[in-house]
Amino acid sequence: MQPTRIKFGTDGWRGVIAEDFTFENVRRVAQATADYWNSLVGTQKAAIVGYDNRFLSETYAKLVCEVLAANGIKALYPPLAVPTPAVSFAVRDRSLCGAVMITASHNPPQFNGYKLKAHYAGPADPEICALVEAGVDRTPVRTINFDEGIKNGSIEVYDPRAAHVAAVKKIINLKKIRGTRLRIVVDSMYGCGGIELETILAKSACRVQTIRANRDPLFGGINPEPIGKNLGALCAAVKKTRVQIGLATDGDADRLGIVNDKGQYESIQLVFAMLLLHLIRNRGQKTGLVVKSANSTVLIDRICRAHGLKLAEVPVGFKYICQQMRETDVLIGGEESGGIGFQGHIPERDGMLANLMLLEMLAMSGKRLTQIARELQQEFGASSYDRIDMHFPLEKREMFIDSLRVKPPKELLGVPLTQMKDFDGVKYIARDDSWLMFRTSGTEPIIRIYSEAATASRVKQLLEHGKSLALKIARS
Repeated sequence: MQPTRIKFGTDGWRGVIAEDFTFENVRRVAQATADYWNSLVGTQKAAIVGYDNRFLSETYAKLVCEVLAANGIKALYPPLAVPTPAVSFAVRDRSLCGAVMITASHNPPQFNGYKLKAHYAGPADPEICALVEAGVDRTPVRTINFDEGIKNGSIEVYDPRAAHVAAVKKIINLKKIRGTRLRIVVDSMYGCGGIELETILAKSACRVQTIRANRDPLFGGINPEPIGKNLGALCAAVKKTRVQIGLATDGDADRLGIVNDKGQYESIQLVFAMLLLHLIRNRGQKTGLVVKSANSTVLIDRICRAHGLKLAEVPVGFKYICQQMRETDVLIGGEESGGIGFQGHIPERDGMLANLMLLEMLAMSGKRLTQIARELQQEFGASSYDRIDMHFPLEKREMFIDSLRVKPPKELLGVPLTQMKDFDGVKYIARDDSWLMFRTSGTEPIIRIYSEAATASRVKQLLEHGKSLALKIARS
C-alpha cells in the first residue's frame, strides 16, 4: 500500500483525522521537519510543539516531540492547549529553531493540521514548506518514548502563555483599559483562547464574561471560525447582558471576530480600518508600512492616502504579510479572515493582541463601537462587504481564472471598470471603488467570490453576477 502523499498548503499540512491525518503520517512529517531543522547552521536545536483543543491534538503533539527528540532537537511541550501566537512568540523568546502547532485553525472538527513556524517566529514561507514536504520519507522515522524523553531532558514541559502575555502587555495600554468600566463578553468558540482574555483583565474595573471556553472537539456543531454565521451565541450574549462589545477568537486564537454594542456581527473589514485609525490618531503611530491582503477593504487605501502612509497590497495568506513584517517596519498588517499583526510584535497574526487593541480603542476614545464605525464611514466612505464560497470543479479552475484574466468586462453592473489585478486570482475594480474578486482553492473544489461596495444591495448584486460567471464556465 502506497503511503499517503503529504501536500503542504498555506503554512503547513492538514487533513481528515484518522484518514490522512494519522499517527504514522504525522511522524513522517515530523521526521522531515527534524531533518530540515538539523540542516540549518547557527540555530539552537530546540523547538516548541503546541496544540489546540481538537480531538487527539495533544497526542499528535507528543508524537512530534518524540520524533524531534530522537533527532537531537529538544522539544518543548505545553501542559495544555495554548494559542498559536503564544507558540510563535516562544520561538523568539527562547531563540528556538522553529515551532509546530497542531491545529486545523477554523476548519471543521473532523480536520486537524500541522502548522509550521520558522525561526523568525512567523508562518513558514513557501520555500521552507516545500523543503519539508520534499523531505518526507527521505530518511526513516526515528522516535523515542515521550516519558523517557522527559526523564533524560530531551523533552521539556513548558507553558509559553506567560511570556506571550507579558509581551502583549508591553504593547497595550492595559492600565487605561483596566481603569474603564467596559462590559465585555468573550467567546473562545471552544478553542484554546479559553479564559485568557478574562484572566488578563481580572482585578480591574472591567466586567468580563467568557462563553464557550470549555473544550469541545466538535465545537458545538459549528466551525470555530469567528464569522457572523458562527457567532450567534456571542450576539445573543451581548444583547442579553447589554455589554459594550463581544470579542471572539478562532480555534487556535490567532484570528478575531467582533460583535458590536447592538449585538450585531461587525465586519472585519471595518475592524481593520478602525484599528488602523486608532494606531494613527489615538496612539500617535504615524510611521511604518501598512499591509493588506488583496481581498481587504478599500478604506485602508483611503486612510493611508489621507495620512501619508505607504501601503502594500499582497496575496491572500498571512505568510505574505509576515514577509513584509520581516523585511521592513510594518505599522499594521491585516487580512479579510481576521488575522492582524502589529508593529513591535512578532511577524504573526495575534487574535489576543488584536482584541485587546480594540478594547484600548474603546477606552481611549470613550466611544461605542457602532459610533466609531459610523464616524469612520462618514469620513472615508461607506463600506459593505461579503463573500461566498461555491462548489467548482477542480479541473476547470485554471480555465476559469484564465478566462477572467483574458476577457475582463468593460464595466461592473453599469459602472466602468478602471483596473484589473491578477497577482492572486482576478480582481475587477470599478470607477466607484466597488470591486469583485475571484480566487480558487488549491486543494478543494471551491471558488471564493468576494465583493465590496458602498451598499449591501450592490455587494449582493455583484456576488450574484460573479456566481453566474462561475456557473457559466462550470457548465461549459
